[in-house]
Order: sequence, then C-alpha cells, then structure tokens
Amino acid sequence: MRIAIENLPDDIETLKQLVIEKQALIEEREARLEHQRAEELYLRTWIEKLKLEIARLRRMQFGRSSEKLSERIEQLELIVEDLETSQAQASPPRAPSAEKTPPARKPLPEHLPRETVTHEPATNCPDCGGTMQRIGEDVAEMLEYVPARFKVIRHVRPKLACACCERIAQVPAPSRPLDRGIPGPGLLAHVLVSKYADHLPLYRQAGIYAREGVELERSTLADWVGAAARLLDPLVTALSNHVLAAEKLHADDTPVPVLQPGRGTTKTGRLWTYVRDDRPAGSATPPAVWFRYSPDRKGVRPLEHLGSFTGILQADGYAGFDQLYQSKPITEAACWAHVRRKFYDLHQATDSPLAAEALARIGALYAIEAEIRGRPPEERRQIRQARAGPLLAELHGWLTATLTKIPTKSELAVAIRYALTRWAALTRYAGDGRIEIDNNAAERALRDVATTRSLCTSLISGCKHWDLIFRFTATRAHLTVDGSTNLVAIKIRRSDLVRRTRNDLLSSENSVFDETTNHVVGHSERRRGFGHRQPFAVLRCRAVRGYVAHATQRADTVRGPSLALSGVHAHPVQ
Repeated sequence: MRIAIENLPDDIETLKQLVIEKQALIEEREARLEHQRAEELYLRTWIEKLKLEIARLRRMQFGRSSEKLSERIEQLELIVEDLETSQAQASPPRAPSAEKTPPARKPLPEHLPRETVTHEPATNCPDCGGTMQRIGEDVAEMLEYVPARFKVIRHVRPKLACACCERIAQVPAPSRPLDRGIPGPGLLAHVLVSKYADHLPLYRQAGIYAREGVELERSTLADWVGAAARLLDPLVTALSNHVLAAEKLHADDTPVPVLQPGRGTTKTGRLWTYVRDDRPAGSATPPAVWFRYSPDRKGVRPLEHLGSFTGILQADGYAGFDQLYQSKPITEAACWAHVRRKFYDLHQATDSPLAAEALARIGALYAIEAEIRGRPPEERRQIRQARAGPLLAELHGWLTATLTKIPTKSELAVAIRYALTRWAALTRYAGDGRIEIDNNAAERALRDVATTRSLCTSLISGCKHWDLIFRFTATRAHLTVDGSTNLVAIKIRRSDLVRRTRNDLLSSENSVFDETTNHVVGHSERRRGFGHRQPFAVLRCRAVRGYVAHATQRADTVRGPSLALSGVHAHPVQ
C-alpha cells in the first residue's frame, strides 16, 4: 500500500516498524517473482528440449518404426501443449505498452465475416459542454467462435384439391441423401469430416452430439458413413479413370491397423496410394490421388489395382511391383530419396565421412532438379543428360570403388548395394523428362493418412469406406482468377455425373487453388446464376465441398448412381 509523505508518522520507532514491514513485503514479492522466473525457465527449457525431440522423430517418421514414432510424437506434442499452457498461466500478464508498436501477429483472414461494435462517446464535451466532432477512430479486432448447432428442417407439402374436378395436387417429396433417413447433407458431411479429417471416432461424436441433446447411436452413425461412402462411388470411378490414364504414376503403400471381428485383436492391412502429378514437368493436368485398401501386402494387390495401366511406375524397391514390370508394359523408375535416406541415417548415427560424401554427391543431383522443376519434359531431359549424366557416372564409379574397401556386412555396404542393384531404374529419369528423381509425390500423399489410432475401425470393411472418401485428397477445383467464367468446377446433374466430372472437375484452365469457401460460394451464386442455397458442388483444395438445397425444385438430387454433393456452407468432405 502506498503511503503519502505527509501522512508518515513523526515517531522514529513507528517509522522503523513501517520500514521493516515494507522490506518484508518487498522480499516476499521478490521471492515470488524469483520462483515464477525459475518455473518459467524450467518450462521453457523443457519445451525447447521436447520440440527438438519431436523434430528429430519427425525426420525418422517414415522409417521402419514409423507407427511407434507417430505415437511417440503425439505424446510429446501433448506434453508440450500442457507445458506451454502452464508457462502462459505462470507468466504474469503483460502491462499494456504506452507506445504503439506494429502488431507482430498475422492479420485475421479477410474472408471471415465482420461484426462491428461501435463504442460511441458522449456527443458533448465533458469539460465545457461544447459539441464534439469526429476526428478519427481506433479499430481493434477480436477473433470469436460461433459454436455449431443442430436445427430441424420441416418440409411441408400442402395438398390442394380442385373444387370442380376433384383433382388433388401436391409437390413431390424432395429427395434425401439417404432413403428414409433423417440426416441432411450438412450433417452427413460433418460426420465424415469429423471421422476422417479430425480423427474423431464415431462413439466420441455420439457423445458430443448427446451434449447438444441429440441422441445418435454409434451404429446409426456407422450406417450413415457407409451410405455416404456409397454415394461417392461415381466420383471415385471418375477419379480412378483420371489417375490410371496418366503416362506416369507414383505408387506407395503404408500399414494400417484394423480390428478383427470376434477376436479383439488387430491385424495389419495396407493402404495403397497411386498419384498422378505431372506439374514438375510443366503439365497443366490436375493432380489426383487414388487410394486402395487391401488386407495384406501380397504382390498380387498392385497387379489388381493397376490392371489397366500402362506407362511409367515410380515406386520404391518393393518386390511386389516386380510382377507388374514383368507381365505388363510398365517401365520401372526407382526413387533416389530412398537411397539418400539410407546414407542419411547412417551419417546421423555414425558421422561417417563416406556417408557424408554420398549425401553430397546425391545433393548435387537434387540441386539440378530444383533448377528445372516446372520445365517441359524435353528441356528437362536435355539438361539432365548434359549435367546429371556425368555426375551419375562419377557416383557409380565411386560407389563401386568404395564397396571394395569396406566390410561387406557393414551398413554402408548395404546402402551402396541397394543403390547399385537398382542403378538402371534409378538413372532412368536422366533420359526421360517425364520421370521425377524420387517418389516423394506418393509419400506426401500418405502423410495425409489419418493417425494410426483413429484409423482403427470396428470392422475390416470399414477401411473400404475410408478408402472411398479419402481419395479426393489431392484433387483440386479449378477456378478462374478473375471470377468471370467457370466458377464452379463441377455441377453434377443426374446421370450426367461421370461425364461432367471428367470434363469439368478435372479442368485446368486459369486455375487457382486456394480461394476460400465463402468466396467461392458467393461468386458461384452471382456469376453462374444460382439462387441462394440452390444445389451445386465444388471440389477444391483437398476437399469435396457442396451446398445445401432448400428449394423444392431440385435438379441434381441424389438418386441411384447419380449424386449431388451438398453440405451446409460448402462443408468439406475429405
């Protein structure tokens, strides 16, 4: 407590007592601050240590123990989150600065709706009573969240009877995404996104909905997920046709644990990804990813998946692909990233100078690729033959010579033999500008796979639903830059679905990838003549997005093999 000087007592003993009390209060506050500083230093040190550990594990995540590492990373991230929360709680609030400084944080996204609250002062001067005039204003923004909520849409269809001829007229009942089902398209989209994008199992979703007073059984949600997956079949067909029509594919697979009904245990299934992405070779063809699930990793699986494909297959050294190379007109292209990873792991563990030299030589090849990315195939081929060809010849000679000087059972020898046994497939990219130096396109697609824990399904067949829904990850909608034409990448109408999907969904003219959903919806309604909330669908930026139809005259309803993707406010279905 602050004491005015004029109120201080004149008695010396009383003054001494006041000084002693003040000193004790100061010491107590200093001890408290010192404790807070020590606690903050402890938390900051632990946070830095754990973040370094997470970074190290992320570099190892696609190795042989990737599943265990993923769980370890998740645990560490939760610990960091708790420590950062404790650090923020322990830190004293910052006093507002007297001087205005430019904000360090990023501005809030422009596409978000703004609600303005004006705090008007009194119009008369508090000192003299004169009239106040506006000379400016200060504006500060606060980010707020409006929780999602359920609503019930009642479809009322009046019956009209003719007084003359007794004719009865009534508008036909609007179709539903699920026959005789209660979920609207927006709710279905939300369930799918929560399960496959946000990794919320259905039983957790049922608990969340119960808090809102809506009782939905897990089995009911499971039925909805399966039915919604069936609705995506026409798009899956169009997407697979697009992927398999490519001249070059990237292929990879990853293990997924699935529950075995009746046994209470899990088994390891496989999720296969096939990627069409020719953008590095200057192609304007839209990229796409096609996923397939199988209960095992037998070599017959890729043969079944790629039965109609002919061309170049870029993959790792999995022996199961050999049947494709031997029985079909498919050319093998290997992956330099797998070669580099073996030397990198060895260098990180042993600091081997030979591994370091191998990394430097491979890095020179990647430097050339960085320069020619996006150029036409013929130009890439010429530059590779002129610059990468001599480097590859030197690298082959160095690997062969080094192999004779090291123990045959060493890890370095294993890495070198891995490269030499695949040399023809590894160097094929130098003579063909369509081929990439590595298979990272497929590995990047697999990074979008749900976490191991959330992917465990009640039945093995559940992975088939995930397989159907998740394929749209790499497919984008292509919208014109000026917003004048072709705003909607695909408008699905009745049985014309597959043809329109093939022609419009995969269009690539004047495309931009990252327009916000509200921006897309608003422009689509204005430019293409859609009435507000009339049905249309947009497939954009790793998500299937659509809009709910409330009008009774629906032209693109969900019937049989046809499909109208629709969801409240273009809700994404990944």
